[in-house]
Amino acid sequence: MYLKQGDNVKVMAGKDKGKEGTITKVLPKQNKVIIENMNLAKKHQKPGFGVTGGIVEVEMAIDASNVMLIDPKTKEATRIGFEMRDGKKVRVSKKSGELI
Repeated sequence: MYLKQGDNVKVMAGKDKGKEGTITKVLPKQNKVIIENMNLAKKHQKPGFGVTGGIVEVEMAIDASNVMLIDPKTKEATRIGFEMRDGKKVRVSKKSGELI
């Protein structure tokens, strides 16, 4: 998976299409990501230890194929390539060739 926690991404499909946000959690085994304030669902929470009950909004996972990384130079959605630089494998933007 080419996405990492903290990356800025743009949602390309789904109910939040066109919105931009930051990845808060990556789920590589399921090929999904959780993005800050995206794909919100209402959950009925039971009161417990230090938690008040009620209806809360929870960020749900989005499939990684439905998001694209934002190029740091052009601020547009871009595909990602990999290159070897100084003996390390790094992510590179396909649009600008900029290191991510």
